[in-house]
Amino acid sequence: MPISPPPRSRRKEARPQEILEAAFALFAEKGYAATKMEDIARAAGVSRGTPYVYFPNKEELFKAVLRELLLPRLQEGEARLQALAHLSAGEQLCALLHMWWQLQGETPLAALPKLMIAEAGNFPEVAELYQKEFVEPGDAMIRALLERGIASGEFRPMDVEYALHVICAPVVMAMVMRQSLTCCLPADFDSNRYITTLCDLLLQGLRATETKP
Repeated sequence: MPISPPPRSRRKEARPQEILEAAFALFAEKGYAATKMEDIARAAGVSRGTPYVYFPNKEELFKAVLRELLLPRLQEGEARLQALAHLSAGEQLCALLHMWWQLQGETPLAALPKLMIAEAGNFPEVAELYQKEFVEPGDAMIRALLERGIASGEFRPMDVEYALHVICAPVVMAMVMRQSLTCCLPADFDSNRYITTLCDLLLQGLRATETKP
């Protein structure tokens, strides 16, 4: 009969994840600058020095938050999108926007855009990591769908580099507004209805128009 590891061992193995989750909750609530390592230790239920065992400083801890909590969601989105390769570019684009909201917008990770907007100027290295490891891969997925749609004749020719930013903006802004004291969204905000409406408007603008003979 196998012997289970003692509770202390399991607890020690779980500590890095617990520290990351506690750190992200505090970053989202107080901001990066205002959060201290001892605050994170207290929230994680560990001693003051424990976070330093796994992360040399707060910046490296924040980078780990992005890599360990956010990037797996991006990778999951990429895998799901690949499984939908049989759909049209427009159908895939709408599926991607719904997945984005499901994997980030409906989770505590929705606080990240507001956090990055607030802190990017003071902590450029953290902002650069967010840009390179999350924003740019996400942009690449949308860019590929737009280029595919144009090549097939489904979408009209457009400025793809700016179109992808226009497409992303309503999703990011909805996350920011939901995290703000002043929220311009309806009190009974329906995320599925919001993304579906966004997709309808986008596809009406993206579709190639048929020319009459």
